[in-house]
Order: sequence, then C-alpha cells, then structure tokens
Amino acid sequence: MTAPPPLTLGELAGIGVERLRGVGEKKREALASQGIESVLDLLTTYPRRWIDRTNEARVSDLVPGQEALVLVGVRTMAKRIGRNRRTIVEGTVGDGTGRMHVVFFNQPWRERQLRPDLQIALYGRAEVYRGMLQMTNPIVDLIGDRTGRIVPIYPQSEKAGLTTWELAGWVEDALRRCEPRHIADPLPDPIRRRYGLAGRDESFRTIHLPETMADKERARRRLAFDELLRVQVVLVMRKRALERDALGIRHDTSGRLHRRLHEALPYTMTGAQRRVIDEITADLAGGHPMHRLLQGDVGAGKTLVAVHAMLTAVEGGHQAALMAPTEVLAEQHVAGVRRLLAGVSVHREGELLERAPRVELLTNRVTGAERRRVLAGVADGSVDVLIGTHALIQDAVDFRSLGVVVVDEQHRFGVEQRAALRAKAGQGRAVPDVLVMTATPIPRTAAMTVYGDLDVSVLDELPPGRTPIVTTWANGPLLEQAAWAAVRDEVAAGRQAYVVCPLIEESDKLEVASATETYDRLAAGELAGLRLALLHGRLAATEKEAVMDRFRSGEVDVLVATTVIEVGVDVPNATVMVILDADRFGIAQLHQLRGRVGRGTHPSACWLVTAHQEGVNPRVQALVDTTDGFALAEVDLDLRGEGTIMSTAQKGASDLRLASLRRDRELVHLARQAAFELVDADPTLAAHPVLRDEVAVLFSEDDEAFLTKS
Repeated sequence: MTAPPPLTLGELAGIGVERLRGVGEKKREALASQGIESVLDLLTTYPRRWIDRTNEARVSDLVPGQEALVLVGVRTMAKRIGRNRRTIVEGTVGDGTGRMHVVFFNQPWRERQLRPDLQIALYGRAEVYRGMLQMTNPIVDLIGDRTGRIVPIYPQSEKAGLTTWELAGWVEDALRRCEPRHIADPLPDPIRRRYGLAGRDESFRTIHLPETMADKERARRRLAFDELLRVQVVLVMRKRALERDALGIRHDTSGRLHRRLHEALPYTMTGAQRRVIDEITADLAGGHPMHRLLQGDVGAGKTLVAVHAMLTAVEGGHQAALMAPTEVLAEQHVAGVRRLLAGVSVHREGELLERAPRVELLTNRVTGAERRRVLAGVADGSVDVLIGTHALIQDAVDFRSLGVVVVDEQHRFGVEQRAALRAKAGQGRAVPDVLVMTATPIPRTAAMTVYGDLDVSVLDELPPGRTPIVTTWANGPLLEQAAWAAVRDEVAAGRQAYVVCPLIEESDKLEVASATETYDRLAAGELAGLRLALLHGRLAATEKEAVMDRFRSGEVDVLVATTVIEVGVDVPNATVMVILDADRFGIAQLHQLRGRVGRGTHPSACWLVTAHQEGVNPRVQALVDTTDGFALAEVDLDLRGEGTIMSTAQKGASDLRLASLRRDRELVHLARQAAFELVDADPTLAAHPVLRDEVAVLFSEDDEAFLTKS
C-alpha cells in the first residue's frame, strides 16, 4: 500500500480547529474572533516572541533605568482605588534571586489575571521606588508551566479569553497530527539547497518549538521566503501572461523626431536619461505592451524621458496621453511639453505640410466649445498628445489610436483609474504602452513587491546645473529666527521663498501652525515689508492660479502655503524654503517639498522648523544628512514599517506575517529570482502542483487583481 502524500496547505486550510483536543464550541468561537478557523490559520499564527529561559535576566540582574525581560512567579496581588477614582493593582513578584514590586494603573482585570504562584514574563523598565525595585505597567505574558529551553509567546487576547499556553498546546497537537504525513514542500530541492533554506516541514515545527534561537531564525527565514515567493509568483505569472496575451503596438523607433528633439535641447542629457530612454525604446519596439515604472528623484529629468516615449507614439501615427494628479500639474505639463517640442515638427499621412505636434489640455476646467474642440481632435487623431487629470478617463474621451500612456505621480491614482486609462484602446485593439512616473522614490524591495509586475527604470543622476540644497534643522525658537533671517537675506538678493504649514486654519486638536495665521503673523512680524501671498487648497482654482502666476513672475517674494505646492511647482528663482512643524510630515513628503527649491543656478536652503526637542529626531535628521531620495526611502521604510501589500492601505501592519520588506531585503531578491525561474520554465506551474495549490489557497481573486493592476 502506498503511503499518503504529504499534507498541503490547502488540506490544512480545510481542517477546522474544532478537530483539535480541547477546542470546544466556546474556544472555537474565541479562536474565530481572532481569525483562526483552520489548522492552517493556527500554524501560521506565529509566536510574537520567544523567551530563552537559559538566557533571560533574573530579578537580581535588573539595572534601574534599563528595560529588561524577567521570568517571575506572582507572590501577592491586590486592588485599590487611588486619587481621581483611578484603579491601582499592585503586588510583589519574584524568582530565586530576589523580589520586585509591580503596579498597574487603570487595569483592574490584572487582579483576577495575576493569581499567586502563576508563572509570568514581565517586560518593562525597572526603577527604584521606596528602596525596592518596581516596574510600572509592564508588558505581561502568561507562560503557565511551559517547560523547555525556549518558550514561544503567542498573541494573547484577554477579550477572547485566549492564553499563550492554550495556543501553544493546540499548535503542538496540530504538529503532532501532521507528523505521519509531514507538510508538503513547494520548493524544488535544487533551489532550496542553492539558497541555503531549511525544509518546510522542519521549519513549521521549529518556528513553534525551537531548540535554540539559531534554529528559530533558520525556520523564520524559510517561512518568510515562502510568503515572499507566493507574492512574486502571482506577480510574475500575471506579468508573463500580459506579455503573452495582450496585443501590443510595435512602434517605429527609428527616431527622426527624437533627433529633432535632441537638437533643440539647450543641454545634454544625463547618462541615466540615455540609459532609461534605451530601456523604454526597447520595450516600445517589442510586440507586447510596456508596463514600466520610472523612478526619478525630484528634478532628475523624468519629463524629458516621458516626452521621448510619447514622441515615439506620435512618430508612428499614434497618440499619447499624460495623466497628472492635479489641474495645476496638468497645466504645467502642457507648458513644459510644448516648450520641449517647440523645435520638433511632424508630418502626418494625408497632410500637405509639416506642423508642430498638437498638445492639448483636458481637465474639468476646460468646458464648452473649447472642450468640444479638444474631444473632436482626440477622436479624429489631430491631437497628438493629450494632457489632463482624471478627465482623461471619462467616457466622452475617445482616442483614434492611443499608443503610449504616461501616468505621473503613481501613488495618487487608484489602481482602477490606471486600468481605465489603459482600456481606452477599446475592445480588440492593441493595448497602449504604459509608463508610470513617480518622484517619490520607492525602496527597491517595496518596488519589487508592490509594483512587481512593472519593469523598473531608475533615474539616479541629477542634470548638470541643479544646485545642492543645504538642509538645516531649526530646533526651537532661537534657530527659527535664523531661518527668517535667511529668508530676508535671499529676498534682499532678488530671490524668493516658500513657507510651508501643515494646516489651513488653527485646530484645537493639533497645535500646529496654520497657513492663514502664519501669513498674518509673518506679514506683521518677522517678514514685515516683504511681499507675501497665501496659497492653500480651499482657494478657488482661478485664485490659486492667479497667486502662482504672481509668484512665478516675481511679484510675490514669499509664498505662504500648505502642501498644495508639494508636486510640480517649478520656480527656479525660489531658493529658500521654511517648513513649519516639520516633524508633522513624513520623510517622503518633506523630500518632495524640499524639491521645490534648488531648481535654478543659485545655492538653495531648506529650514526644518520644530518646537524644541531633546535628542535626535530621526526623520528630520535623515533630511539633514542626505538629499538622495532613494537613501531616504530606505530610511523611511525602516522607521515607518512597510504597510500592507494586498490592499490600498499604504501603512500599518504588514500582511506578510513573518517576512519584512525592511529586514528581509535579500529574501525579496531571492524570491523574485526563484519566481522567474519557476514560471518561465513552467508558465502554469503544472509541474509544481503544491506551489500552485498554495497560491490558489492564500490569494483571493481580489488580492491577485490588486497586486497586478498597479
């Protein structure tokens, strides 16, 4: 009789937790409330930490003022009501080396929870209080009578009534029942050995029941790799399917229009621009639709690269579209693209004379006869390049032959909006090539995971003539005065400044500078006598544009604004920026804002103003240390966490349970490499049924669609 095959994750997902010893109806409901319904859910509820009993501090080892973890027994515990009707639970705990006082404020349930003789782990800062060591509101883990050198601590829920030792017992029971058949391994042995990965069955056992901390780390590495591999397999399969199945346009890349564009440029392109243009040109000449992410720091010359791609479409008799997130940015793109194309002329079939490429704007502000004129030109093909906002994806917009789509500032568009723009090609027609641009550098691991179905091009050189920006942290009111002095000096030298505030009006909840209040204060105080203007999101579109026009033309010395200036505002004469309450902004946003200065030939400065703070502020310090957006993106990932992959939320608990895009940068690369190796040799994974089964079990259709529509 042949032995049954190993257990797949799909089979484990089909076995309910009620099959385990000690899980009755009440505990089944409690587990379900924590998202644990199957044996697979239970086995992938990993310990949140592991206590090495051979290497933990004893009470006698505690140092006042330092955080530490101790294993102790409860001696006494009592509850009393303090001043202001606050509940106080306090008592003593100890081990063989000494005793310690613990106190919990506003946690009345601790009296019931912490019964005498209970074994617990406490994590907190020990202080000396009335001659005795004390921990106040420490983190408590109930470990029961768990034996073994290393004790796993699971996420407990007081509300659901689940303890770490109950979860540990059920996990052990599940692992014991899996033993006869083992848990299937989706990874071919040659790949597993090449990457130095432990076996899957062994890793599930070891992550929950490690003999040593090194064993636990080997198990974590293998299971984290599996999480990343599944994500990459979905992305690579969809990417390859798109390349196989979607009908693309083989563009004429002979480059007659490009030569005219280059001849008309007043500067030479950077090496990075030439490299990226070559990558895009190769895509456009191919038979499948391009789907490429163009990353470039603020001012790296992305617009020229985008114009290059759009000209390729125009050269072959097709049209191009550029979608921007705001009307102000769309209008700036029209001006910039027309300027770049001023020395270029096209000749269409059926036309007698060469003419300049026709570039038109379509936003919700374009109405009436002008809108009808633009839409007619798009439909008959006489509009070569259409630039606009979300208005481009409305039903009324009908392109004669859309060849290339450029999407600016990727993170501001929903997945569905990008898909709708691609769908403008119409049923049965060739799918346009898509170039997605972002000036918000994305860490490489995140780009390979969140945007893993896009090819990535990076502009990592700044054009000559861009001046470095010196960034200073103005920590407290004295240094803030130095910032205002710098603004006055720059204006006296004939240049201009930005002052950026987080909110439009004062807020009781957030004690932050508001634009209106700051404008009034500066006009009457620090910047009295200078010409100030105010710009914020609540102004009507026409008012915003009028203010920006006055600033561009030099009629305004200082623009006091909210973050509406974050993207795309280009005034080369502006050389100093003061950002108030800088600690309220994220790293990426501070970097975007700073990029509004340093756009001309004069040295530029950015002042990050905060209320006085003790010690180092890591976000502000990162901006002071470097102007390299890619280095900042990595710092940001380290400080902020990686967010969720499977939904639109960009921040929060990662939906990778063990893998971290921060900690596991090497594993992300290996998983992507392995995914290409497996999928390219076997596009449907027919020869890898275990892996195919896991992808089907662990990714819903919605998850897959989200991952691959971007």
